[in-house]
Amino acid sequence: MRTAEVYRKTRETEVTVKVNLDGEGKIEVDTGIGFFDHLLTSFSTHSLIDVTAKVKGDLKHHAIEDLAIGLGDALSKALNSREGINRFGYATVPMDDSLASAAVDLVKRPYAVINLKLRGKKIEDMQTEDVAHFFETLSTSLTANIHIWTEYGGNDHHKAEAAIKALALSLKQAITMDPRRKGVPSSKGAI
Repeated sequence: MRTAEVYRKTRETEVTVKVNLDGEGKIEVDTGIGFFDHLLTSFSTHSLIDVTAKVKGDLKHHAIEDLAIGLGDALSKALNSREGINRFGYATVPMDDSLASAAVDLVKRPYAVINLKLRGKKIEDMQTEDVAHFFETLSTSLTANIHIWTEYGGNDHHKAEAAIKALALSLKQAITMDPRRKGVPSSKGAI
């Protein structure tokens, strides 16, 4: 079973994250940030990764950042050597007026390109800059290439939600085991 648990405590935050890559999309989340909980719920639901995530923090920014570190670390640990996985994933998701795409490579080299075209300063109770920062931090802690872009949209809530759903579907594809794959999915023989 591909599962992992991460506990992280700093002077600013205390984070616990559990993941099951072969789950059903069950989520237990308590960040104290309503819109962030909404995004994480969409992530779990559409990736089919079971996620338990709890964070206590001094500031919302620190809570979001450290939860991204914990989630990425837990996903990476659950992937272990990454043998037998598809490695790549791609998805495009419409959300009412918005269209967002994501591409993922679980290559163990962190790199992120995030272009959400968010216009406002806040979405509900979350700073818009923290949405992009979440994706960037997740990429680093997961040690993956994550590219997410919004093609168009007039509503920041819809753009952010389409983006997280596109990421979820991309990861779902990338973490899936390929029964024909022997070893790691790389012509180099190592990721």
